[in-house]
Amino acid sequence: MTTTSLLKHPWKPSASLTTLQARARLYQMIRLFFSQRNVLEVDVPILSQAATVDPFIDSLSTLMMGDTYYLQTSPEFFMKRLLAAYQQDMYYLGKAFRQGEQGQRHAPEFTMLEWYRVGWDDRQLINEVKELIQHCLPEVSYQAFSYKELFQQQLSLDPHNVSVDELKKLAHHRLDTVLDSNDKNTWLDLLFSHCIEPQLPDALVCVFDFPESQAALARIEHNLGQQKVARRFEMYVNRMELVNGYWELRDANEQERRFKADVTYRRRYELPELPYDQALVSALNEGYFPECAGVALGIDRLLMCCLQTQNIQDVLSFPCQPC
Repeated sequence: MTTTSLLKHPWKPSASLTTLQARARLYQMIRLFFSQRNVLEVDVPILSQAATVDPFIDSLSTLMMGDTYYLQTSPEFFMKRLLAAYQQDMYYLGKAFRQGEQGQRHAPEFTMLEWYRVGWDDRQLINEVKELIQHCLPEVSYQAFSYKELFQQQLSLDPHNVSVDELKKLAHHRLDTVLDSNDKNTWLDLLFSHCIEPQLPDALVCVFDFPESQAALARIEHNLGQQKVARRFEMYVNRMELVNGYWELRDANEQERRFKADVTYRRRYELPELPYDQALVSALNEGYFPECAGVALGIDRLLMCCLQTQNIQDVLSFPCQPC
């Protein structure tokens, strides 16, 4: 349904019946894919008194009986507590929420597929993600690049060794920006999104081995060049990001240190201060959190690729605005 039609008939859905049927088939395909691999589907809460403290993700909140609860931006923390208790391959297919995400590829309420494979590393999980996406998009080809390869190809620099001053100089030369920051990741993200992402091929593209400073909740290991890298990966289809995955961090002390570093970053840049998930830290400390790899995949974006549409509103039954 067009925007004009929605304005005239705001009660009507934005997705066609054909699109709703395509979504239902996609869900069936995903559930069959995991059933055949004996991966357990789990349901977890979408409300919690803890929030993500990632400074680049904002949570929606609500008051309930005088306490603040947060709509979860991902099922990750609850799923990791299940992993610590049961050491079981599992997946979640359901809703997640992020404040301020609105646009052609973003919606504040969206559908996420997240799964964990016990005993696997990120390389093994990359192969399974590739298999699932190519099962849904059989015509798409596949290419893989390290984060370093892409920066060397497009910008002739090594992102693992480059200084903040060098990144600033390059960004001001290549981009019309007035940004002023001493945070290395800010400049790396800016250059990646403006100079590298638009040059990615028309394919399913995997980017792996991110800089150590962008580890998030991934393990840090040495690459073949003995540089420390974050064992995480992202996947794109025709330059649209679909996937973010990790070889998961298991160390409770390091997990808490990273949470606290994010809290400090938020405080420094006057972002909302949020409570990190202490129950997850306890689960890593007291339970048995297994060697595993995990990944999140945006279902609405995957459906956009299946239907060859450029606007996320086309695949949602009802858009966020108007409702």
